[in-house]
This record gives sequence, C-alpha cells and structure tokens, in this order.
Amino acid sequence: MRKLRKEEIKQEVFDLYDAYAHNKLQRREFMEKLSLYAVGGMTVASLMSFLMPNYKDTFLVDEQDPRLDSGFITYNSPKGGGEIKGLLSKPADFEGKLGGIVVVHENRGLNPYVEDTARRAALDGFISLAPDALSPLGGYPGNDDEGRAMQRTRDRYEMLEDFIGAYDYLKAHEDCNGQVGVVGFCFGGWISNMMAVKVPDLAAAVPFYGGQPSENIDQINTPLMLHYAGLDERVNAGWPAYEQALKENDKSYQEFTYPDVNHGFHNTSTPRYNEPAAELAWSRTMDFFEKHLS
Repeated sequence: MRKLRKEEIKQEVFDLYDAYAHNKLQRREFMEKLSLYAVGGMTVASLMSFLMPNYKDTFLVDEQDPRLDSGFITYNSPKGGGEIKGLLSKPADFEGKLGGIVVVHENRGLNPYVEDTARRAALDGFISLAPDALSPLGGYPGNDDEGRAMQRTRDRYEMLEDFIGAYDYLKAHEDCNGQVGVVGFCFGGWISNMMAVKVPDLAAAVPFYGGQPSENIDQINTPLMLHYAGLDERVNAGWPAYEQALKENDKSYQEFTYPDVNHGFHNTSTPRYNEPAAELAWSRTMDFFEKHLS
C-alpha cells in the first residue's frame, strides 16, 4: 500500500473524518463518502489507514521516562461515575509543592495521546491527573471507535462531575500547592469551559477547540486561555456569542485562532496534527499555567 502524504489529501477528507470522529457519520456512511476521494492511486483502505490514529510511533514522552513518577490511581467521584481511574504524573525529583493540572481527554476515553500529554505536563513542572471517564464502563477499550461508542452511553454532565472530582483530588494531594487548573481537548475543551463555570476556585482553564457554555458565564472566576483551529467551522461557530458574554461579564480571557489548521491539531497521533501550531499553543499554555498555578 502506497504511503500517502498529508499534502495529497483534500480538506473535504479531513472534514469527513471530523464528522465521523464526532458521531455525525456511521462507519459505513463514512467509508462510502470516503470512496469519492479514492482516486489517483488512493484506495479507501489507504485513506482509512492514513486518517486513523497512530499511537505507537507518536509519543513525545516515553512511558518509562526516568524523569517522571507516573502511574495509575483511582479516586472517588460521588456525583459522577463512582470509582474513576486516572494517570497521575509528576517530576521524579522536585522540591516543595507543585501546581496541579487536570488533563481531559476527547470523546473516546483516556487514549495514549492524552496519557502522553499528561506526562508532558508533568515534565513541564506540574503534577497532572488525566482521568478516564470510561472507568465505570471498564475503561478505555484500546481503540477509539469502541471508545467513542462507550462514551456516548454516559451522560456528559455526569462525566463533568468526574473531572471536578479529579480537581478535588489534586487540590488535596500532598504534592500539590492547592492551585489547580484544567486543560482539555475537544470534549475535554467543553469540560474545561464548564469547569470554569462550575468550580469557583479553579485557578486556570485552557480549552482546546472546545464547545462553549451558553449560560451562567457570569459565574466564571478563572482566567481562560482558549485555542481554536482556523478550519474548525463546527466549533468556531459558538465562539462569537461566548466571547460577547465574556466581555459583557468582564471576564479574563485570551483567545488564539491558528490559521489553516484542523480541529485536533494538537493530537500527535493523526494527520490533522500541525506541529508548529501545536508547539506554539502548548508553549502558551504552559506559560499561562506557570503564571496562574505557581
């Protein structure tokens, strides 16, 4: 099978994948529509292989990195799903206490990309906790298609309580200084926005291409840093109304839109990944957390 290059793929193919990844298309319909672009030596199989996540070759931080103390814990989410599993990571050698970051996954459970991101946050000098909202269902199943199907069976407000529970766990952790923020991607971006609404003492929130809250924006106390993808018409459509509400309520926020990149541009495991935009957004995020979680 010929190896495809990102430059060969039409934007419409990425839009189709976005619809599929967000449950707007069933797999059969996705493949049927994808067949329209299987031309010039491309096949549906090669397009599918190109678009699907590649986790094993895209880690930025080794799972056994000696600079880290990283492993799974469980905590209780009494208003959510009960016992929740999460990856807790911190620098192996540190003095004093660390700011805390809740790292929130996409709409498919705690997959390897989000685990990698949580380890990366720890290497940047924080204690991070990446929960798996699929814990009540047995946890992330090992592939994203099944993960999406599982996550659809849970109520998103109940999952919100699971991540608020992670905030409470980190805030009380002996290695945390009590200043806890949240960063999330896609579904996790929505969770990050909603935690800003729901958690009065949240120290900072960074939604990546996340859905926006439509009410109680006056209750936000936390500073926000919002990252959007220039080509992400679906999520970006909600930003003007949210920005207007933030301004009307005199809320503290920074917003960055990265031109000519797709939803999911931070995710290293798919061809939507855009390294320059991802690195810039991550650098901005870490600087933001350094300011607000120290």
